[in-house]
Amino acid sequence: MDKLRNYDVSFSGLKNGKHEFKFEIDKTFFQLFDTEQEFTNPRIGVDVLLDKHTTFLEFEIKIHGLVELVCDITNEDFDYPIENKINILVNFGEEYDDSNEDVITIPSTEHAFNVAHLIYENVMLSIPMKKISPNIGDEDLKILEQFSPKEIEIEEEKEHESDPRWDALRKLKDNN
Repeated sequence: MDKLRNYDVSFSGLKNGKHEFKFEIDKTFFQLFDTEQEFTNPRIGVDVLLDKHTTFLEFEIKIHGLVELVCDITNEDFDYPIENKINILVNFGEEYDDSNEDVITIPSTEHAFNVAHLIYENVMLSIPMKKISPNIGDEDLKILEQFSPKEIEIEEEKEHESDPRWDALRKLKDNN
């Protein structure tokens, strides 16, 4: 947890108004989290703009950079550009509460706000579900089409003769 302290934005002692913080993110940042990533070699810059007010804080977090993904079709590595921006409002209250995705409440005794989890979530949400290299050629697509499952035409089932047991039950239902 101490390593995440590097991503604290200290707001106590700052005047009201706008303040800018910058972070460089690489693979050591993602090693702080106990999850497996779908990318390698992240080279990401983060610009955090803090607009401090008397009773609340406004954060604008911009993420930009590159990660290395593995193409789902060719299995080759390629660089994928990441660019994302989120706005978060931070209120002061009794205890920490992040149940609202746009407003986070922190204890009024806090003097810094940690942006590590917000950065992590934004990067993870920027990774596409389908990872397709921009270098895919027509030959790759032809091979993919050749080995893709084909749609099978389903013949309409012929109406089968009804089961006499069901017919007896239907008669009972119709009588009621």
